[in-house]
Amino acid sequence: MGELTVYLFERVGLMLILAFMLTRVSLFRYLLDRKISWETVVFHSMIFGTFAVIGIQFGELLDEASTIPHSFESKLIQVETLVGSALIFIVIAGLLGGPFVGFGAGAITGSYVCFFLGEVAFASSIIHPIAGILAGLTARFFSQERFIAPAKAMFIGMFPPILHMGLLLIFTTTPEKSAALVNTIGLPLVITNSIAIAIFTTMIRVALSEQEQGAAMETQRALRIAEEALPHLKQGLGIETAADIARLLQNELKIAAVSITNKHQVLAHIGLGSDHHKQGEMLQTHLSHTALTIGEIQIAVNREQIQCIQPDCPLHSAIIVPLRQSGEVVGLLKLYFQHPQQLRAVEIAIAQGLGKLVSNQLDVAAAEKMKTLLRETELRNLQAQAHPHFLFNTLNLISASIRVNPELARHLIVQLGRFMRLNLKATTSPLIRLEEEMKHLYAYIEIVKVRFADQLTIECQVDQGTETALIPPFTLQPLVENSIKHGLKHVPIGGRIELKIHKKEEHVEVEIWDNGIGIPEAIIDTLGKEPIESGEGNGIGLYNVNQRLIGLLGMRSALQIKNVSSGGCSISFRIPYS
Repeated sequence: MGELTVYLFERVGLMLILAFMLTRVSLFRYLLDRKISWETVVFHSMIFGTFAVIGIQFGELLDEASTIPHSFESKLIQVETLVGSALIFIVIAGLLGGPFVGFGAGAITGSYVCFFLGEVAFASSIIHPIAGILAGLTARFFSQERFIAPAKAMFIGMFPPILHMGLLLIFTTTPEKSAALVNTIGLPLVITNSIAIAIFTTMIRVALSEQEQGAAMETQRALRIAEEALPHLKQGLGIETAADIARLLQNELKIAAVSITNKHQVLAHIGLGSDHHKQGEMLQTHLSHTALTIGEIQIAVNREQIQCIQPDCPLHSAIIVPLRQSGEVVGLLKLYFQHPQQLRAVEIAIAQGLGKLVSNQLDVAAAEKMKTLLRETELRNLQAQAHPHFLFNTLNLISASIRVNPELARHLIVQLGRFMRLNLKATTSPLIRLEEEMKHLYAYIEIVKVRFADQLTIECQVDQGTETALIPPFTLQPLVENSIKHGLKHVPIGGRIELKIHKKEEHVEVEIWDNGIGIPEAIIDTLGKEPIESGEGNGIGLYNVNQRLIGLLGMRSALQIKNVSSGGCSISFRIPYS
């Protein structure tokens, strides 16, 4: 019995080597990920069935309960029995693939032994599909686990050999010989099967852990490269950014050198060979021009293809990856190696991934730049729409005042000049200091005081320390103008507007209140969110202000518009304090 156990462990060891090779097959991962289909059932049934048949042929041949040497057997005589490791692979097929894969592998093995073994053929042929089904059903209890623990697999692996021994005793014509056979092979089979199944599940655990750990490390490295490269790529593909990115990639990838070029010259070269691969060199190699022309990765497998003029250059191979922006090749990423043997498939895959990563970041940077330009253009258009009617009204007031009150006309001209000068100055930046915005508003107030001297009082309350807060230009003046034109439209005398600017902990609150007629309930919910059609215009003033506040400062700075119980309307918003 001890000798047979040793023999079985030797055979099982060989089979486990083959099983280890199986764990390296990519299709094997479908079983581990529970991705079962009829194609995978058929494929893995054939694979495990084949392994089980090989396990039978690599088994130990017994003659009258004694071990005898053998090679490949095509048919056993009546007194011979072949003890193998087929049940190991049937149980593993059921545990990993479920009852269908277990039954398929068992049916293939059972069909083979039915025509191969002697007196024990029937018992040996039905035990394999039964073991596959039972192992598959048992595996469902562990469906929530990534893979079955070795201890559990060992416990499960004990029962198929025991069931096999029972079937041998039931389906036999020579009970005495069958009992002697069971006494001889029973315990060795139970021990070797259970331990082998536990070892195989351990191999799966180790293989998966290594693979997943490697994938996690590569993913982490890719994310780190993307995170650190993005601030540089936002500035475009220039000399300084190219040097920073090349240095980052060379440190992360641990390769000989990294070079980044545009379509004509080297922008940066970091690593070995930097004494003669210099910034500013024109692209001369055939592979570089090919990569730029066809937009596909090129590989230099020797120094001749790198075409370096230095005979002692340490760079012997390279991967040349095109970099794209908006679909057009704009440069190259070159990864250099000291030995051609370092050009493995994994390095080529990493290079392709880095090329896509840098290209995507260049697209993102270009899109952000275009978005900024479009936003600034939109703001310029919104600002240009804000003051035409005010300008015409003021010019008409000046014209009417020149003869009857020259001093007043002069005052209006000075205030209008100041207003327009601040207006032009504010268009150079999307955000200005609140102090500058208040100067612009005061110039406007000086003009409207002349127009509505007997009808209107405007009061401003501004907390100290709010001067440095940033606000979109042309924000306060349109809001005050809206109160005058609409809120106080039907207030012939005693109109009042209050501007309150208070400093809070992290923001500045701005409120404009008037004692006018308020806002009709039908439009108050949409006011500022979309232009409001009216007989006097398209109601674009509040809409423009609100869109600029949201576009530059976010939704937290949107206008809050409401009617107040004491009469009139209140428009408020907040801006970050800095």
